[in-house]
Amino acid sequence: MTRGTLAAPGTSRTADDGLRLESFLPYRLNVAAETVSLALSRLYAERYGIGIPEWRVIATLGQYDTMTAKDVGLHSQMHKTKVSRAVASLLRKGFVEKRANPLDKRAAFLSLTAKGETTYAALVPLARAFSERLAAELDGTDIAALEAALQRLGEAAARVAEEIAGEDRPTSGDGKREARP
Repeated sequence: MTRGTLAAPGTSRTADDGLRLESFLPYRLNVAAETVSLALSRLYAERYGIGIPEWRVIATLGQYDTMTAKDVGLHSQMHKTKVSRAVASLLRKGFVEKRANPLDKRAAFLSLTAKGETTYAALVPLARAFSERLAAELDGTDIAALEAALQRLGEAAARVAEEIAGEDRPTSGDGKREARP
């Protein structure tokens, strides 16, 4: 099969034709994370009418108190558009309040309302119990290895992303990469 051709229905390409998603680490990590997120969302979606992005904003503000939307996005690794939509929804539903930032009019401070605090307090034990049920599938050695692997993978991904960004920078006349502004 050549590149650009489609496989017959019900068949898959050979390993030489492209990625094997079942063994492609970024894909597998994403699928596992999405599966866990969707399962966890069952705890709060029906009870509180919030989705995954809203939960992430509530959980982040619940732990760190007052933050800007940009900081919530950086902490939770959510795109600014997704954070903005989640915050708008939470403001409408009364879970979050916005306060002007006197130093930067573009970046308001976000914090949980009394309703948001109550919801967060109710969800924390449910989220912990969910996490414990998942962890019960692993022994102590597996958990320690998983935590270490996740730490190393996160660091490696950041390093590789930085290297790729450096490769994308234009070179100066002498062939060296230009410094970042």
